[in-house]
Amino acid sequence: MAAYDAVYFDLDSTLCEPTQDATELLEATFDRAGHEQFCTPAELRAAVPDLPTAETDREFYEHLFAEVADRSGVETEIAPTLASEYLEVRDPTAVEFRPGARTALEYARDRAHVGLITNGGRPTQTQKLRTLGIEDAFDVRVFTEPSAGIAPKPSAAPFERALTELAVTPDAAIHVGDSLHADIAGANAMGLDSAWLDLGRDEPSEHVPTYELASLETLETIV
Repeated sequence: MAAYDAVYFDLDSTLCEPTQDATELLEATFDRAGHEQFCTPAELRAAVPDLPTAETDREFYEHLFAEVADRSGVETEIAPTLASEYLEVRDPTAVEFRPGARTALEYARDRAHVGLITNGGRPTQTQKLRTLGIEDAFDVRVFTEPSAGIAPKPSAAPFERALTELAVTPDAAIHVGDSLHADIAGANAMGLDSAWLDLGRDEPSEHVPTYELASLETLETIV
C-alpha cells in the first residue's frame, strides 16, 4: 500500500449519491416546462465535458440543457426554462452515502490529511455535506468558484488550491473520484495519483487512473 500525506475526495457520485430518481427528476422538469422531453439523464451526463465554465448552478444547467437541445436538434431558447424548473424540483439535501463511503472517509482520516475537491458551488455542495454530517470532516474543502479563479475539474486550479492549503506536494497525494474526464484527467495532469471509482458507466476516455476501484470499500487496499 502507498503512504500518502493527503487523500482528496470528489463528492457527487463518489462520496454520495442522490436519493431522487434521475429519470423522474428529468420527467418532472420537462412536464413543468410544458415541453416534450428530448434527452435522458445519461445524455445530460455525456454533455458535461463539452460545457463552458459556469459561475452559478443556474448558468451551468442553462449551458447543459442548451448543449443537449442543440445535439437533439431542438431550439436552445428552452434551456433557461428547463434550468429553472430543474432547480425547482431538485433537492440538494436528498443525498446519502455511497456504499463504503463513510468507512473510506474515516479510514483515510486516520492515515492522512483529507480534502474535498468538488465540481459544484459552495452553497449547494455545503447542503449535501450537512445532510451527510461531514461538513467538518475535511482539512480543506475546494468548491468551484470561477470568480475566485477556481474553475471546475479537470482544471488544475482546484487541485493547486487543495495542495497549497495542506502544504502537500503532488507526488504525496491521491485523488479519488468517479469521472475519468474531471477527476482522473485533472489529477493526472497535476501529478497526483488517481483512483477511479468505476460505476459501470460507458465513459470512453484516454485518461488512465493509477488505480481502479469497484467500490469505496476497497480503498484500504491502496491507501
